[in-house]
Amino acid sequence: MIELKIVKNNDQTSEQYGKYYPRVAYKKTLGIHDMAVHMAEHQTPFSEGTIEGILRDLVKCIREQTLNGNTVKIDNLAIFKCSVVGNATNALYDRTNDVTIRAAIGAKTAKDPKTGVVKPTGNAVKSMKLLAQATGEYTREELNKDATLGWTDLAQKIIDDAKNEQPEP
Repeated sequence: MIELKIVKNNDQTSEQYGKYYPRVAYKKTLGIHDMAVHMAEHQTPFSEGTIEGILRDLVKCIREQTLNGNTVKIDNLAIFKCSVVGNATNALYDRTNDVTIRAAIGAKTAKDPKTGVVKPTGNAVKSMKLLAQATGEYTREELNKDATLGWTDLAQKIIDDAKNEQPEP
């Protein structure tokens, strides 16, 4: 079961100020070793060590392939791919500073160490990110069908207290 907690928006500048939202109360993070132990408990002929090695190789290969510009689809789980956060630019070539847009990661500008003047770098990309898009039996629609939700004990207490609260006169 996925347990939910209650979070109140306390940002006074937000249009959503004062509203309550459910958020997942994550229990723990399982690493590769933990997943190997779990998988070995499912009547598999493979040992925890063999499974862990395979999972480590899978992670390494997904990283390698996505950094080579490929997408990797793990059926009924996700499609993994690299994406970029771009530095918006008005021109592909800055004649004033003789700077051409570059396929590089970094800030849009940098301070010249000698002069202290901030100049354009030409870097097209601010940063990289890894995307995982649900696929197959792990799509949003399938998750909506299969998920079981419940409140954490603290969230249930908050709800019960609100229910039992006396209205102001």
